[in-house]
Amino acid sequence: VTHAHKNKVPAEWIRKQTLTNAERYITPELKEYEEKITGAEEKILTIELELYEKLLAELQDYIAPMQANGNILAVMDVLKLFCKTTPCTTAIKKPQLHEGNELELKESRHPVIERNLPPGEPYIANDIFLDPSSQQIIILTGPNMSGKSALLRQTALITLMAHMGSFVPADKANISLTDKIFTRVGASDNLSGGESTFMVEMNETASIINNISSRSLILLDEIGRGTSTYDGISIAWSIAEHLHNSPHAPKTLFATHYHELNELENKFPRIKNYHVTNKEAGNKIIFLRKLAPGGSTHSFGIHVAKMAGMPPSLISRANEILKQLEHNGLAAQSGLISNQAVTDTLKQLNNQKLQLSIFDAQSETFEDIRKILENIDINRLTPVEALLKLNEIKGLLK
Repeated sequence: VTHAHKNKVPAEWIRKQTLTNAERYITPELKEYEEKITGAEEKILTIELELYEKLLAELQDYIAPMQANGNILAVMDVLKLFCKTTPCTTAIKKPQLHEGNELELKESRHPVIERNLPPGEPYIANDIFLDPSSQQIIILTGPNMSGKSALLRQTALITLMAHMGSFVPADKANISLTDKIFTRVGASDNLSGGESTFMVEMNETASIINNISSRSLILLDEIGRGTSTYDGISIAWSIAEHLHNSPHAPKTLFATHYHELNELENKFPRIKNYHVTNKEAGNKIIFLRKLAPGGSTHSFGIHVAKMAGMPPSLISRANEILKQLEHNGLAAQSGLISNQAVTDTLKQLNNQKLQLSIFDAQSETFEDIRKILENIDINRLTPVEALLKLNEIKGLLK
């Protein structure tokens, strides 16, 4: 009510708030209605809880049959899925389970990734062979994004599907009876428990090592990456060595970027090196995603950073630092310089104030751009032609 009319307000009205140009009032009836609305939500929750507890009490006698029926429906659902995915409808085969120790997969594929591929794009299948007597541990190296983790996961999935009674996505699958599938894949922390990513990784790895058996399948991905390089290599090496020397001799796939672990093949008879192949085309890398014997010596991390859209100046600087570190690293290994020199190189790189090159002077792209620029007659170039030339150069950088 405005100040001009507040003297007309009934006596039973109660002033609640004074504003600049008016007064706010409330009546006893409105106050009572407000209290009803405010308390309604609490009453609703109380009634809902009472009804829910009453329902639970009435269902006590039916819990056992409901659970039994739920299990039956779950089995029927899985069996229906098995019938739907048969060799008649998809490229899958019946696995052979045996009591030996060998795991042999021919032309195996990841069922989820294969299903989600764009139409017409084939899945690159791979062979996997693990045998505690000859090839117990595979050290798997290769570039980032090449498919190492997918290989680990598809091996676990095919093994699990075979034990469920399902057909599997492989041309041939001879799978030994497996009691446990252990995985250490991915990176996560436990902030509420005060555990870092590396601590979680070590806890999970310790649990694996303490619970293995001769029929276990172990999948390890990037063990040791959560700490310093030398610590990580030492831990990863000792884990592989421990698994090899264990009396259980569990079958193990060990994916890593530590190329130093390739030396394990020369020291332990049942550790073999494999890598996921790739092809370099100019300044680009093509992932062939095919498993081949032998270790990889390059992770192509800078190539992947470039593919992710990192600034060209950053990529150029990374290549420059990598060349100097690799040069001094090789010299240190051969005894030409001390390991301290490698550390000194890093300090020098941090102190240098360099003008970064826009292009890599050794690349084909740089040569193509240089030729275009040299052949341009600036005095005769129209604005439209300049834009077209700029677009041509931009196309070369993609």
